[in-house]
Amino acid sequence: MDSCFNNLHVAIISSPGMGHLIPALVLANRLAAHHNTSATVFLVTTAASPPESNFIQIPLHRNLVRLIQLPPVDISHLVGPTTQVFTQICLMVRSALPLIRSAIAAMDRRPDALIADLFCPETAPIAADLGIAAKYVYVPSTAWSTALTVCCPVLDREIDGQYVDQPDPLRIPGCEPVRPEDVTEPMLDRNDRQYGEFIGMGKRYSQFDGILVNSWEDLEPKTLEAFRENEDLRLIINKIPVYPIGPMRRPVEPVDVKSDLIMGWLDRQPNESVIFVSFGSGGVLSAEQITELAWGLELSQQRFVWVVRPPTKGSIDNAFFSLGTDFDGTLNYNLPDGFTRRTQNRGLVIPMWAPQAQILNHPAVGGFMSHCGWNSTLESITSDVPMIVWPLYAEQRLNATLLAEEIGVALRLRVLSTKEVVGREEIETLVRRLMQHEEGRVMRDKVKHLKIRAVEGLKNDGSSYKSMCELLSDIALRKGNMNGSIGCNGVANSQKLEGSAYENGMIIMHDYFGAEKSGMPPVKM
Repeated sequence: MDSCFNNLHVAIISSPGMGHLIPALVLANRLAAHHNTSATVFLVTTAASPPESNFIQIPLHRNLVRLIQLPPVDISHLVGPTTQVFTQICLMVRSALPLIRSAIAAMDRRPDALIADLFCPETAPIAADLGIAAKYVYVPSTAWSTALTVCCPVLDREIDGQYVDQPDPLRIPGCEPVRPEDVTEPMLDRNDRQYGEFIGMGKRYSQFDGILVNSWEDLEPKTLEAFRENEDLRLIINKIPVYPIGPMRRPVEPVDVKSDLIMGWLDRQPNESVIFVSFGSGGVLSAEQITELAWGLELSQQRFVWVVRPPTKGSIDNAFFSLGTDFDGTLNYNLPDGFTRRTQNRGLVIPMWAPQAQILNHPAVGGFMSHCGWNSTLESITSDVPMIVWPLYAEQRLNATLLAEEIGVALRLRVLSTKEVVGREEIETLVRRLMQHEEGRVMRDKVKHLKIRAVEGLKNDGSSYKSMCELLSDIALRKGNMNGSIGCNGVANSQKLEGSAYENGMIIMHDYFGAEKSGMPPVKM
């Protein structure tokens, strides 16, 4: 553990969504456990759904990490039935800006740095207003998707018409070009409000002192080199540094009653014989697609654990804010008649939620059918598990291309499931290819090697560890310049954060007036 960063304190702003809070908490814990830096995570919440902190099980580092759950914001008067999730999150964060400012201003000790997640770049002026020495944006995804985000304002000026209609890939300076069909969700329709929000996001990143990405040198060498060396790309981001600090992933959860039942079933299966099927906390499938997926799994004759959620009648990211609260206790999710009976000896169907990190880490699991959200992808890679990638929304199409075509640790669907229903025959074939054929074994070997390099990057002499140290040194230098007093390696002298965030198995949360409230660890469904 570094002792030179003992006195640093950072504030991390997390936007709503399980996929956003998890990497924020993991980053905070990493800073505390490996760099002795204290961190306060501020969670933007919404009146429309329960806070993500009620459903998450990540023990916070004692004494050095705390979670502040901000009062919920209500954006019901700002949205309509067709408002995209991306736009809704932007509006929630914008509505919460006064709360964020008040929460930081009310702290006994002002943070030395503000780290805003990808949806929170509008918090940059708060750092200046409150005299915070340094400010950074944290993109808990790939360097490639980050490059596309910051370059989108340039593409907006250079390209006419819809991106998806372009005959040629989109050029990103120094990086692999992006196929039009792989663009991130807000770029699919330039007439939608979310596109304007995305353009603003790309412009604001360059207002920070640096960008953190949840990637590492061996995963994306070309893109990370472009951020360092390509002058066109460097000019776009105002020559600020990019810090690859990944892979940041949540730890394996402790075993609870439901987990114990799943783990017991997996214990009885041969090594690398089970495919795990799950589409994340926010993704759902149509009723017809659920039926086809069930038939595909059954026809493949492979062992499986499948997390099933109710079908959607609308957008594929419909469940983003529900967090499992719509579960009615049944499995009436358009499964074929007799499916569970016919597959009971080689399949396990789990309603709504399962301990994903724990399942992927089990030796019986040899494949993962996933929406390839980046949190899930990192959990798969660091568990030695190759994937069948089934992108649904956000930047997942770009992730799928990276995993299947650039890195070679995944199989990809023939067509996007958002355009047409994926048939049972294709699903059967993909599952067999991954679990039975030689190409699946090759991918398994590749992902094991990638995992080894990822772990090495996080060690004290690894590239990601050094990148985090460079970040903290930059914070210390900026703090010292502001305060005029510099200590170890440029670390300014200051008071250590007081207060414990995880005591006796209870998460201690503070509202923005400083009042404490405690909650027992959440019960998983």
